[in-house]
Amino acid sequence: MFLINGLEQETLPASDRATQFGDGCFTTARILDGGVCLLEAHILRLQKACETLLIPFSAWGILESEMRRLASAKKNGVLKVIISRGSGGRGYSGSACLHPTRILSVSDYPSHYADWRAEGVALALSPVRLGRNPMLAGIKHLNRLEQVLIRTHLEQTEAGEALVLDSEGYITECCAANLLWRKGSDVFTPSLEQAGVNGIMRQFCLQQLARADVRVVEVNAKEEALLAADEVVICNALMPVVPVRAYGHTCWSSRELFQFLAPLCEQTR
Repeated sequence: MFLINGLEQETLPASDRATQFGDGCFTTARILDGGVCLLEAHILRLQKACETLLIPFSAWGILESEMRRLASAKKNGVLKVIISRGSGGRGYSGSACLHPTRILSVSDYPSHYADWRAEGVALALSPVRLGRNPMLAGIKHLNRLEQVLIRTHLEQTEAGEALVLDSEGYITECCAANLLWRKGSDVFTPSLEQAGVNGIMRQFCLQQLARADVRVVEVNAKEEALLAADEVVICNALMPVVPVRAYGHTCWSSRELFQFLAPLCEQTR
């Protein structure tokens, strides 16, 4: 089901800048028991992205109401929200775009996440590297060609997710998830100042670890740091957290970090 500017429809003007330039942002939220998990965090993410992209979206109350309404009809699923600059003009300038477009859709919850949580997931190194751009780093904008290519290459392997580096060779994220790893009692996660998406569940996990007085370090680290870890987990708003069982010839059996985070991440309503 799609809801575009409050109307149930599946068509978008070809002039919309989401189509023309990927000019917009989005978030993907988990629906659980008819509610949107971490709703306020998803709204805040969209607000920050619109601020960064200079998109003059103001209908936040209407958008939140629509998110709640669509979620209420589904016990378990996925809610995606897109905000584009809208239509107006022909070239790159968005000065003629006076009415941003909001697009909401609901789909089924991915069934494989339950298997991943129980068995762990294997990672494969992606040959696609993320470009470094501090202006856009952290936000979830509509330009996702890097992730499309990462997924295409990943589908040629037997792994469930990809380890993605940036153009300088630093660990950044997975195709559709963030990374955390434990070494002893310390937890590390990639710095996202140059590339990557600061995911909703990543933010939540870091908050929970801080409250538990666990030392968390955001680092610029190469592949060797991951190979030396005692445990690796990945997370996103849907999973919400999954243990990594293998990367290449390196395997992990420890679940200490996962067992701490998993029950907390399931209480995000």
